[in-house]
Amino acid sequence: IIRQAYFEHPDYVPLLRRAYQLWDEVEQQSQQTLFARVGLLEFGPPDGVLIRGVERSAHEHQLLIEHLCRAEFAERFPTFRWADEHVAIFEPTAGVLFVEACVLAMAELAAQRGAVIMSNTAVEHVDFDGRGVRVRTSRGDHSADAICVCGGAWSPALLPELPLRVVRKHLHWFSANDRCWQIARGCPAFFYETANGYFYGFPSVDDRGVKIAEHSGGEPVSDPSRVDRSVDSFDLQRVTDFRRSHLQALSGLSTDHAVCMYTLTPDEHFIVDRHPLHDASVVVSGLSGHGFKFAPALGEIAAQLTLDGGTPLPIEFLSAARFHQGSCD
Repeated sequence: IIRQAYFEHPDYVPLLRRAYQLWDEVEQQSQQTLFARVGLLEFGPPDGVLIRGVERSAHEHQLLIEHLCRAEFAERFPTFRWADEHVAIFEPTAGVLFVEACVLAMAELAAQRGAVIMSNTAVEHVDFDGRGVRVRTSRGDHSADAICVCGGAWSPALLPELPLRVVRKHLHWFSANDRCWQIARGCPAFFYETANGYFYGFPSVDDRGVKIAEHSGGEPVSDPSRVDRSVDSFDLQRVTDFRRSHLQALSGLSTDHAVCMYTLTPDEHFIVDRHPLHDASVVVSGLSGHGFKFAPALGEIAAQLTLDGGTPLPIEFLSAARFHQGSCD
């Protein structure tokens, strides 16, 4: 899900505006459709984290959001259930990124510009020797003057000085016989704050149906290379209970399941900065389950930090120093 009225913090909005610009460029250069602008429905208590955060970001950055009354909600989005204790907001400029296509498009564009992509290669260790870095991989060692570490769930092992932890998250698909759930018919993405947690979902893109997952919670992962990818009955029940309570027209059975991992910081905001102990390393990590939408902007920032030593984009609130008392000389 890509959105700009960011409930997590309004300081993300300038980065999102840049990400939107860059996603448009990637679409144009790759000649592929990567972004379906179907909007985002957001539901929650009026004084909750979600609604207050969305309203704050929209107010501070003059973003377009629509507060829906019950009658308008029922007319425009009949497949969703209204809850009297909730407020409904629609963000029309939000939508869905087709992640696999996005990754392939960016990789192909990078390769066209001279990048060497070493697929199926494990990074085993990063050594800092005071003069640069040495990276040990499953296919040999590499030396460089500087490095950018974007290790995802493997970042805690590569960056042990930073307070990162990994949790397992489950994704579930449910069959959707009603065509109103199809992305091709304009069904929006959705995000709910409920008394039982935060849940989100995507319209039906393929024959698997509607994808739903819980954003909150998650089981700790000690080794991401050996994460348990089997169905968790407890998690499936939580998502099923959410579906029954809030998505009145989605009565289908579970059709598919997948596992992903969140790499979390203590405050669940990113780390985008030079490593606090190693000046030759730039870190982009701890994206905490909400980072992919920023990908092209974060890539641009990482390149600027690595090559130029700074970036014009406002990333001070994502500093590694907020977790580390020491610093590099």
